[in-house]
Amino acid sequence: MQVEKPVKIVIAVGKRKTSIARAVVKPGKGRVWVNGVPIELWPIEMARWKMMEPLLLAGKDIVNSVDIKVSVYGGGVMSQADAVRMAIARGLVAYTGSKELRDIFEEFDRSMIAGDPRQTEPEKPMRRSARRRWQKSYR
Repeated sequence: MQVEKPVKIVIAVGKRKTSIARAVVKPGKGRVWVNGVPIELWPIEMARWKMMEPLLLAGKDIVNSVDIKVSVYGGGVMSQADAVRMAIARGLVAYTGSKELRDIFEEFDRSMIAGDPRQTEPEKPMRRSARRRWQKSYR
């Protein structure tokens, strides 16, 4: 009886504003899907380049040895792109266990690993926006 070697699978999470992305990194041929769409066919070019940053920084040898499936929901287009970028970067670091890769990501942009805590300010009662006040008239 032959015992199979366990397959290494890593699940990583990325968040930005109200967007949440979950990435599953497992051994493969270098394919990346976001919500079932290959990342190369993503319709919005700026978002596509933002999502591909960790793949370009990691190098072909690491990227061609894994398959990544990302599911993302909530927020807007660029917020989702930032969440996907963070999930992919965290997943690659966890999968490889490489300190050098983590340092490369942090040097390029710290929010790729650490995240960005900024949130929109809530709207206050009896106002039309977060900071708007009633007009003042002195005469």
